[in-house]
Amino acid sequence: MRKLAMDELNRPTIEEFQEQKKLPITLILDSIRSLHNVGSIFRTADGFAVEKIILCGITGQPPHREIEKTALGATSSISWEYEQDIVTAISSLRSKNYKIIAIEQAENSQFLNTYSPNPQEKYTLILGNEVHGVSDEAMKMIDGCLEIPQFGTKHSLNVVVSAGIVLWDFASKLGFEV
Repeated sequence: MRKLAMDELNRPTIEEFQEQKKLPITLILDSIRSLHNVGSIFRTADGFAVEKIILCGITGQPPHREIEKTALGATSSISWEYEQDIVTAISSLRSKNYKIIAIEQAENSQFLNTYSPNPQEKYTLILGNEVHGVSDEAMKMIDGCLEIPQFGTKHSLNVVVSAGIVLWDFASKLGFEV
């Protein structure tokens, strides 16, 4: 077996990417404090061709050297915007018929592996602060809450790891292909 060379991967250009079909997901980053995590989420979002990222609260914004270090250019391919107030961001997406889902450990959350997304719906997935999780303001506005099952001694997964797991799960369950 041989690893593929970069030119064999057939990745789209930024212009082609912006025109291609997108996974019907907008991510909200709810006061993510680490700029490296923000950049890594941009890169992960690019890998799964999400529609958009909305940065809220204290979440850092491109252009920033620490974001670009892990984004590897994904801030140029992924559509993004900044909204200070998460309530405003959620209200705007709800008015566009997005289903609002927090990725959080909470009362009455549903395990990700048991959730079946509807291919006819658009989704907003909220990823929370590395210490405090999804804000109380956002939790009051959600339509549902998904939790990633865990089997070890730690209380949580890194927010970037969580983003990758959830985006893969949605893409595979929705049968997403470009």
